[in-house]
Amino acid sequence: MVISGMGVVSGFGLGAAAFWDGLVEGRSTIGQIGAFDASAFPSVFGAEVPDLDVKKLVPKPYRKATKVMARDSELAVAAAQCAVFDAGLSTRGSGATTDLSTAEDAPPIDGARTGCQIGAGLIAADTRELTAALSTSRDEDGAFSLKRWGSAEGGEGGMNNLPPLWMLKYLPNMLACHVTIIHGLEGPSNTITCAEASGVLSAGESLRAMQRGDADLCFSGGVESKINPMGITRLTLAERLARTEGVAPEEAWKLVRPFDPAGAGSLIGEGGAIFVLEPAEKAAARGRDAWAVVAGFGAAQSTDHPLPGIPFDVRPDRVDPGVSLAAARALRDAGVSADEIDVIVPSGYGVPAVDVGEFNALRAVMGDRLAEIPMLTLAPSIGLCAAGHGALQIAAAAACLREQRLPSRL
Repeated sequence: MVISGMGVVSGFGLGAAAFWDGLVEGRSTIGQIGAFDASAFPSVFGAEVPDLDVKKLVPKPYRKATKVMARDSELAVAAAQCAVFDAGLSTRGSGATTDLSTAEDAPPIDGARTGCQIGAGLIAADTRELTAALSTSRDEDGAFSLKRWGSAEGGEGGMNNLPPLWMLKYLPNMLACHVTIIHGLEGPSNTITCAEASGVLSAGESLRAMQRGDADLCFSGGVESKINPMGITRLTLAERLARTEGVAPEEAWKLVRPFDPAGAGSLIGEGGAIFVLEPAEKAAARGRDAWAVVAGFGAAQSTDHPLPGIPFDVRPDRVDPGVSLAAARALRDAGVSADEIDVIVPSGYGVPAVDVGEFNALRAVMGDRLAEIPMLTLAPSIGLCAAGHGALQIAAAAACLREQRLPSRL
């Protein structure tokens, strides 16, 4: 199986080329958050996707549906449109924009044999939409009342002030929902919600779906935005973010130091990647040069992963068992040894309590060679993109393979 198409959305902009160019130039997209006023938070910087107008990336009849797209869905739709164009596919939505229009002679996909597996996170509701509902749910003392939330007098308060389609905007599976409807994908569909591992797990799910014979082609990847009040609140409570008081915006990226035991924490981001996965011969028949071959996949559960409210285990010798098992299984599945690995694109969030387990797990698998293998970390460049982060790691690795070089490393 190969990656025949790749669509990336990140702080560098829209498209795989913008992503790769930004990495090669050694730029960081972390700066002052513009989507909302973050001045009251202990961490005020992030990496935002610039100038995204999703209405220009969907077929005209579907533009009305963009009103019920959360930011995460917009990013997924944009990434999928780029992936379709890059793979040279003809789908129901491939002609939505002249900038990303597939050649007219491209054969249409078989929708019934095309799957879609996308990693997603807990989509944060727009605080403006919640305000009217919450403000009319207070009791006489001004405290939130669950009774008033559900049964305000006259039916004009509480949750009656939420938009009618509010729930359909924030379900994690809406990313795959919009992508499958726009492009006419009727094969196996799934949504993976496993934090930063979501995008990688989705790629594995796509791989297995095709190996089982359930699909001939799959859209796969992961996308998430943490650039919102709820996202920054959750990650602050989880002790994932660096405190930024007194730090200039242009210096913010220096706070994110992956695998540094004295690291200050990470900074929020948004983005992800969607891939077109298919057998090599199908891509070659369309004249597409693959980004990379998907040679092996491994997954495992980390039972001791730090969670909000649970004290971090920061022992310098702690090994994340999920990472070591997954890496070993991927090598075995691909039929390669640790000696054949030229570069690693790890998670490397810049959160010492998380990074130490990942680093020691990689060392357990790679042995002493780990010190010789270059590691490309993305968080200083594009922030922590949660469910989209693993997909961006795949995108970076695939680009390195196609270009046969490593970009700058911050």
